[in-house]
Amino acid sequence: MNFPNEAGGVVLWLQVVLGFVGLLVMVERMVFFQHARSKVADLLLGITNHVRKKAYAEALHEASRARGPEARVIHSVLMRHHLDRTNLREIAQEAGQLEVPRIERYMRVLLGVAMLAPMLGMFGTVLGLIEVFMKVGAADSAVAQAALASGMFQSLVSTAVGLGLAIPSYLVYLYLYAKAQRMLHRLERAGIEAVNIVCDSREHDRIVSFREGVEQQAQDAGRVSPKKKPKGPRVTEKHDS
Repeated sequence: MNFPNEAGGVVLWLQVVLGFVGLLVMVERMVFFQHARSKVADLLLGITNHVRKKAYAEALHEASRARGPEARVIHSVLMRHHLDRTNLREIAQEAGQLEVPRIERYMRVLLGVAMLAPMLGMFGTVLGLIEVFMKVGAADSAVAQAALASGMFQSLVSTAVGLGLAIPSYLVYLYLYAKAQRMLHRLERAGIEAVNIVCDSREHDRIVSFREGVEQQAQDAGRVSPKKKPKGPRVTEKHDS
């Protein structure tokens, strides 16, 4: 059994497996980000109209029908709309943190493929060179040159395959990482907007216009007990004696 040759073949098969895994991760992440896209502005506008009317059931139904992690964060805030602003912010933050593992799923696998592929290529090249020098040392001088040329070509194939896998894997990883960061930013923004919508609707109910205030004061003044009649000077009748 030629151990270096067998080891080099194993390295190449490992690179093929890494490439297949990296391709699966790329496709899965692309599909996830495509389905996770949602019109958050339209969703917030519809929820604002429902919240101003105190129709929280309709707002929850609309948030549950929408797709994407932003809709789930908004739904979590609406579920506890009776809490104060501080607690609602914490709920929005916790809901956003629960979405982070879904967004960053398999991202490290793709990064691992980009890092391991060239290392395996270098390992295969080293094994191939060891095999070449073993053949050159055992062969005649005339055969040595041909064996050296063919052996060098075969040993560098693993390096080329490793770099060919690593470069696109790392570029796709950077692209997906940027999309994940943008989605996390939208999550945080959607949570803040949902909290502001709920809390601003409460403050809107407490606002009393100047005209309503004057009318209320007039009504309160009308409820005061009627004025007492002014007391005039007493007139005493003098009787003639």
